[in-house]
Amino acid sequence: MMERRALGTSGLEVPVVGMGTWRTFDVRGADAIARCRAVLDEAYAAGATLFDTSPMYGASEQVLSETMGARRKDALVADKLWTPDDDEAERQAQRALRWYGDRVDVYQVHNLVRTRRRLALLQRLRGDGKVRVIGATHYQHAAFPELLALMRAGDIDQIQIPYNARDRLAEREILPAASDLGIGVIVMRPLGEGTLARMPASRELLAPLAPFGVATWAQALLKFILSDPRVSCVIPATSRPERMRENARAGEPPWFGAEEREYVAKHCG
Repeated sequence: MMERRALGTSGLEVPVVGMGTWRTFDVRGADAIARCRAVLDEAYAAGATLFDTSPMYGASEQVLSETMGARRKDALVADKLWTPDDDEAERQAQRALRWYGDRVDVYQVHNLVRTRRRLALLQRLRGDGKVRVIGATHYQHAAFPELLALMRAGDIDQIQIPYNARDRLAEREILPAASDLGIGVIVMRPLGEGTLARMPASRELLAPLAPFGVATWAQALLKFILSDPRVSCVIPATSRPERMRENARAGEPPWFGAEEREYVAKHCG
């Protein structure tokens, strides 16, 4: 069974494997939307029901809403505000609330765009009972100092950052600070935008990881991240139901020890 972890000290428990929607849910047409629904079917079946989206992702927010349908109550939605314009931020929030049953579980300032103004809006929405957790995201290492400042100021409950077996910069300051401050961590790009998962993995390479339930290299990469207890959730994106099923299996214990984590990192080049 997939493990669930607290998202920092927010009081919200999340599945350790969720799903991103960047590119994969930015679709149009009945056939493409049906494929997205099939991916969600697998996510729900596995309990991987934290879904991350953003206005930056084209049609993804609306397609996620449509494909969840009545199942919205059984999911956690992590959305974002992404605009320098105050009026557009209000419109983004109202659209999201309309799509997701008047509640966004985790609402984040995307890429730290106009952070103070967006945090003020999110705090107001939380006061109205429409937001549960306030967070911030960025995909660049250069933004880590600004994220750290927000974390230390007590302005956010959650962060979303890049972290994987090849990109371990977050281990220096971000993850220790998150642990010390009780801040939840959602990991983006856990498979290096797919490049790490495409690495050929022989039966011999995977053999030492088999006792941990690992059957594919993608599962090894996800379990590398989830074996760090400071991480709350990873959100790999996929357009394939069978890959969603595979990703979800990485969310089941047992977890790697230090030796297994270094083994995976060493074979990432």
